[in-house]
Amino acid sequence: MKNIPCTIFSFLALFMAISSFAQPPATTQKINIIPLPAQITYGNGEYTLPATIYIQARKPDELKVANLLKNLFKQNGKSVIIITTSKANINLSSSEKSIANPEGYTLTVSRNNINMKASSPAGLYYAAQSFFQLLPVDIKKNIIIPFLNITDEPAFKWRGTMLDVSRHFFPVSFVKKFIDFLASYKINTFHWHLTDDQGWRIQIKKYPKLTQVGAWRKESLIGEMQIQKAKDYKYDGIEYGGFYTQEEIKEIVAYAQERFVTIVPEIEMPGHSLPVLTAYPELACKEGKYEVFTKWGVSKDIICPTEKSIQFFEDVLTEVVTLFPGKYVHIGGDEAPKDVWKESDAVKKIMQDNKITEVEKVQGWFNGRIEKFLNSKGKTLVGWDEILEGGISPNAVVMSWRGEKGGIEAAKHKNFAVMTPDQFVYLDYGQNPQIYHPLEPIMIGEFLSLKKVYNYNPISPELDSAYHPYILGVQANLWTEYVSTPQKAEYMLFPRLLALSEIAWTKSNKKDYPNFINRVGYNLLQLDKKNVCYRIPEPTGLDSSLIMKDGNKATITLSSIIPGAEIRYTLDGHIPDETTYLYVNPIELPLGRNIIIKAVTIAPNKRHSVPEEIVIQ
Repeated sequence: MKNIPCTIFSFLALFMAISSFAQPPATTQKINIIPLPAQITYGNGEYTLPATIYIQARKPDELKVANLLKNLFKQNGKSVIIITTSKANINLSSSEKSIANPEGYTLTVSRNNINMKASSPAGLYYAAQSFFQLLPVDIKKNIIIPFLNITDEPAFKWRGTMLDVSRHFFPVSFVKKFIDFLASYKINTFHWHLTDDQGWRIQIKKYPKLTQVGAWRKESLIGEMQIQKAKDYKYDGIEYGGFYTQEEIKEIVAYAQERFVTIVPEIEMPGHSLPVLTAYPELACKEGKYEVFTKWGVSKDIICPTEKSIQFFEDVLTEVVTLFPGKYVHIGGDEAPKDVWKESDAVKKIMQDNKITEVEKVQGWFNGRIEKFLNSKGKTLVGWDEILEGGISPNAVVMSWRGEKGGIEAAKHKNFAVMTPDQFVYLDYGQNPQIYHPLEPIMIGEFLSLKKVYNYNPISPELDSAYHPYILGVQANLWTEYVSTPQKAEYMLFPRLLALSEIAWTKSNKKDYPNFINRVGYNLLQLDKKNVCYRIPEPTGLDSSLIMKDGNKATITLSSIIPGAEIRYTLDGHIPDETTYLYVNPIELPLGRNIIIKAVTIAPNKRHSVPEEIVIQ
């Protein structure tokens, strides 16, 4: 046995090398683009790119995309020459006035050439991303593309994914790779969760102790917190931390801008702020010694909403807004217990001076002060849906995570909202119905399938059509309590991020899950070329509703969505490997004998899925 290089998960010790693979299933799928374009029409015939490819680009923005294409072809042994004349194999235009949506594009493959057109650099970049997915997995061979015409534009303006770097810190190299993931699938917003109770990750020059002290915790909890009793908690005894310098953040922001990804920084307040209190305890409502959280969950110690605290956050945000040129700044605002505020004389005075009758409304007052400051800097405040509880201004954006209720309420108030309900788009949730499966890595304790992500519609049926324009879009979140490495982050992201990209870009009336699944397999093979440690989907077919029963016989038909994969199975309850039965034809089993059948997908990258099983009775 040998471990797979892409990951350090203990359960992968069972993965084995294999040398032969079954042929991919027949499919009528003509293209494999994810997210699915708005409109595709096909012609009769195919265009073959020559050995030396000429790309036409006249403007600087077009030249950027031309160089992107050139690098891709160069990596695969193709020669590319960029020219300014129109007699080229690939023609680029970023000033097509007939395309109204700045992120829209057209992509045409005809007898003579390939044309990509958009009215902005972003649209042209997305045309290139679609073009990449028209290419064969191995483009060292002849590149043959069917005649087609694509007209495309996004369903939503906000197509986002959040990465939490507070619970576990990720290096600059992975943050860039994460941005590449988003850009490849037309996700245009990177929500960067930079601070929380477990660590402060952004350098603030005016307050150096935020990173000298607040970026480090003395140790971390071991195991799944949710299934342990507090008295049984165990810790690893290893100091943990890290932070991004302002120079590193500038580098990442520039990298994202080149790929038309906007970064939304999140600086949590007034809750989830233990690193702040650890570094500057004078900002607390009561004296005491504070320390960066060593476990997960919510701390009752939150910032005191005094003028000193407001000045502190204004100073912090002054540096933050100079680093991030985007329109939005996220202030968190969630899970802020008011226990210490209820006992605080300072808070009581704030309530008296401002005629506030409920302590919960103090947070609304605090948020209002912060929002006024952000507005003065040309920024718009974003907060989790708890900010509704204290009252919000007409300009604040609500991120609805506790189901859809907050987003619906915000839209009815004519506030813009981003839908990110945990039960549909929290990618830290498990990918196996058996949450604590012994062969899965540690999960937060919920199950979220690829199909459930795909079937989510950000426009709730409970919302009247008059308020639909107030739904800015949709976002997936990757919280990292149990995601400690880049490899595991990739395992949790893929393939579900592909589903997120489609519900964010493609209009809901175009969605078709079986069609989507056909395209997923091709994209997973493309991820192999980028050394992405995605989760291998189990074989389909071991579902009682899919098993055919006739008399005293059951017939089981298995399949894999990954082209070139093989399926191995056992009939004795043991975990399959490369030495067990190779699936070739439907399996026929007698009924009435309680046979345990287990099956795994073995992908061309030589990694196994977690076994899928069923008992045939």
